Amino acid sequence: MVLLVHIFIALSSVVYTSYLFFSPSRRHFYVSYGLVGATLASGTYLVITTHQPLLQSCVTGLVYIGIVLLGISLAHSRLATETRKIRDRQ
Repeated sequence: MVLLVHIFIALSSVVYTSYLFFSPSRRHFYVSYGLVGATLASGTYLVITTHQPLLQSCVTGLVYIGIVLLGISLAHSRLATETRKIRDRQ
């Protein structure tokens, strides 16, 4: 059951980060950060309770974190660009 919740949270995080890229806002960043934290917490719990190999889990987690953080940083850059454009118009 925890594995299904973990997978759902991780996939939701990737989907929400994609949404964040196309519609950046400060509030949306907090949701994305929360989903990343929940994925890390549930993954850590799974590794500890099921005694899975740490190396494989860490590599998979690092790939996930890399993809999601790339999306978050691109969304942050896009939000900064849009904010500058709005400020320049005024």
